[in-house]
Amino acid sequence: MISFSHASLVASFMRTAASIVVLCVLAPLLAISALAWGSDAQSPTGRLITSAAIVSNPESQKVYAVNEGAQSVSVVDVKTGAKVIVPVGDGPIALAVNRRTNRIYVVNEQSASVSVIDGKMDKVIATVPVDQTPYTLAVNEVTNKVYVTHTYSDSLTVIDGSMNLPSTIKTGSADGVAVDTRTNKIFLMGYENPQIRIVDGDSGTITNVMVGPHIWGMLFDDDTSTLYLAHTGTGEVVVLDEKTLSVNTIPVGKIPCSVAVNPKTKRLYVVNYGDETLSVIDLNHKREIAALPVGKHPQTVAVDITRNRVFVADVHGNDITVIDGSGNAVIGKVEAGGHPYAIAIDPGSGEAFVANYETPWITALAVEK
Repeated sequence: MISFSHASLVASFMRTAASIVVLCVLAPLLAISALAWGSDAQSPTGRLITSAAIVSNPESQKVYAVNEGAQSVSVVDVKTGAKVIVPVGDGPIALAVNRRTNRIYVVNEQSASVSVIDGKMDKVIATVPVDQTPYTLAVNEVTNKVYVTHTYSDSLTVIDGSMNLPSTIKTGSADGVAVDTRTNKIFLMGYENPQIRIVDGDSGTITNVMVGPHIWGMLFDDDTSTLYLAHTGTGEVVVLDEKTLSVNTIPVGKIPCSVAVNPKTKRLYVVNYGDETLSVIDLNHKREIAALPVGKHPQTVAVDITRNRVFVADVHGNDITVIDGSGNAVIGKVEAGGHPYAIAIDPGSGEAFVANYETPWITALAVEK
């Protein structure tokens, strides 16, 4: 099963509810359908999803979530509770924030564009055309550049944030992207590509590092200059040192698909979609120290660094598993919306917000502090 191509996965999810479940297993952040869990008798349809569907701007204390089925973005003011709906392009799928400029960038997959939202007015101030099949994005706040991946294209779109002008770099197809703002390096991951591509943001040169195919879930840790990758095929976390380009692995659970880090406690958290656990890794010793049970088919993980809380979205369970990071103990489950798949934390208040596959597109979690 793991040898299926990326294209065949997308094609297969249009056939039956069962094939959609298989798709989630093979590429956990790629696509799900609410109908796969059966509220209606109509034919299932699918939409692309990504864990970048919801983001927090800690400077303004606002949370942004794509209303993926409604061509808009929800904006929640955490301080006041006020909510605004901002119309964007067709098929909004992923967001990123530039805290320095207070700009929010929205990838519109179906209209091949990026909407630029002014975070003060909460209005679209520009629509930037990009290549076909844009998927996710990352921002370099130092250079004011935005990097947009394209799943079926050989290019990476680079948007100049000062003028909202796009250009392209030939990098090959990519699903995930991360940025080191200090070195101006861009990391690109493709599910079928066994190599991580490291793009020099100044020169455009590309360095390839072999890590093995079927990576899904990527995180760059600024504090240690380390890239962590969830290897769905081998049940490992791949650890890539940016400075030396050395590669090591840490065994975890079945089909790991998402990673998050708490730099204060030196803990890495890995969602294992296949065996419905959360691996807790001690980064000082580079080993798993706990495997905690979570909900039905966990999708992504987020960390409240200040309060040492960990949140796991259980996409098939319609809930969020909450974990006490200090004791590696499950506190309990909190009801979310229909098929939650992405989480954002407001650092100031510690409130967690969830992007759902069904309406309501965004829900705030009622979690005891």
